[in-house]
Amino acid sequence: MTDDLRTTMERVGERFNLGEYEIDAYLAVLEHGELTASEIATETDIPQPRVYDTVRSLSDRGLVELRESRPMKIVAVDPDEAFGDIRSSLSEMVDELEARYTAPTRDTEAVSLVKSRSTILRYLEEVIESAEYELAVSLTPDLLRRFRDELERRVDDGVAVELLVTPASRAPSTAEFDYDAVATETRSRRGITTPVIAVADGEYSVYATQDALRDDRDRYGVIFNRSALGFLVSGFFGTVLWSTAETVATDGEERPFPRTYASIRRAVKDIHEVGGEFEASISGRDVETGNEIRIEGPVVDYEFDASEQVASFTVDDPDGGHVSVGGLVAAFEDVEGQEIELRRQ
Repeated sequence: MTDDLRTTMERVGERFNLGEYEIDAYLAVLEHGELTASEIATETDIPQPRVYDTVRSLSDRGLVELRESRPMKIVAVDPDEAFGDIRSSLSEMVDELEARYTAPTRDTEAVSLVKSRSTILRYLEEVIESAEYELAVSLTPDLLRRFRDELERRVDDGVAVELLVTPASRAPSTAEFDYDAVATETRSRRGITTPVIAVADGEYSVYATQDALRDDRDRYGVIFNRSALGFLVSGFFGTVLWSTAETVATDGEERPFPRTYASIRRAVKDIHEVGGEFEASISGRDVETGNEIRIEGPVVDYEFDASEQVASFTVDDPDGGHVSVGGLVAAFEDVEGQEIELRRQ
């Protein structure tokens, strides 16, 4: 919350934080225009010893004036004057609060639209921290620094992290930033229009424009939590963003097998780069029937090109012969792979 908004809320809260005696006294004075302390005690149920404290509290709030006379007069201030600044502040405060407002999501909702910068940042942090085996993130340099500690923890926990930094012109150099500590592989992309993205294990994801994290009011982010639509974010990251970015750094360390993947592209890339014999366990869906399926067996073939836009592999399944495995929304392969585990033979 900005300091200005907090100050406004405190000021409005102070003005309206009236106790029972203050409300009774204020309404009595407002109705009569002016009263003495004894007249207020007569008009209300306020004990005489409490009247002076009560009217001084009203005076401090600018709701009445105290005129030093014998006896002292308590005079009502025109409500338009007393509350005019508060009306204006309240209207501005409501507008800003509305800009920050995020409707609470129900547990059954898998897709949520959020409009608050702070809420988008909170979801980014939550997605990053929830990754168990695979994380893809597209961050600005400022966000990279903000989430550095969280990314380091994911790497330390053995999570494979693909980090895209954009715009490339503002990305810190490898001499000034230790990319290996925060990512398995880092790339940079030129476009300032590249969105901010985080995808954990292919399921939980956040998509937001860079404008959404600036101070303008026209901002939004989309959250996909266990939604079939979440593959749109993961697929967009892999085929549109990652494949058109320049490599900045790779950690140079081989993660131990077995490895778990939500992305067919990452799984096949490891098969291609690591080499050797692999066995695979795949949980997914039959492409033709849509039924859930699980297959296991040695990897006997694979397809992979330098653009990383073509990726599939074939498993020798004892129960079904050679079975081809593709990624989400696969059409040419036999199985849509949703979670893939690779083991060295």
